[in-house]
Amino acid sequence: MKLAIISGSHRQKSQSRKVADFMAERMIQMEVKPWVLDLAEANFPFWDEGVWSGEEKWKKIWSPVAQELSSCDGFVVISPEWSGMATPALKNFFLLASSRELGHKPGLITTVSSGIGGSFPINEIRTSSYKNTRICYLPEHLVIRNVEKVLNIVHDTDVTPEDQYIRGRIDYALRLLMEYAKALKSVRASGVVDHKAYPNGM
Repeated sequence: MKLAIISGSHRQKSQSRKVADFMAERMIQMEVKPWVLDLAEANFPFWDEGVWSGEEKWKKIWSPVAQELSSCDGFVVISPEWSGMATPALKNFFLLASSRELGHKPGLITTVSSGIGGSFPINEIRTSSYKNTRICYLPEHLVIRNVEKVLNIVHDTDVTPEDQYIRGRIDYALRLLMEYAKALKSVRASGVVDHKAYPNGM
């Protein structure tokens, strides 16, 4: 099994990337292959109509990413909360991606906050990113609060109760994601999905 982790912060060496790396390591421990896409490193241009018309510029930029996403069985979508919103880079990612890459595959939303917030992007991502991509978000999600203070120490014996709780919650959510990934394979293989006749959601 292969799972993608989308780190949605624009910042280099962000806390979102720290969370992504932690989750990737946990996936490896669970015998799952992770693939991390850091949107700060990718620095995709803003979407334009050339994506739809297949302009050479976009083929060069997006095709390698699309191939990786298509090979994945599920996704972790990580967003910091900036002014109560998901990041522009993450919104742009969902304009670039399509049902060919994400369709009828499970997604685990994970948000990051330096304080006690972090809940607003969950609703935004659930509401505005699934229509054409057909990504299927789990009813479970993660909110990593006080993110600078957690997921830093390697040895579990040294972590605080708050840190230990979120580590356990991450493992639980990742195991759920893996089970949804197994289950949704049968949906994609059923022959019922028809992206050609119905390329966009209603």
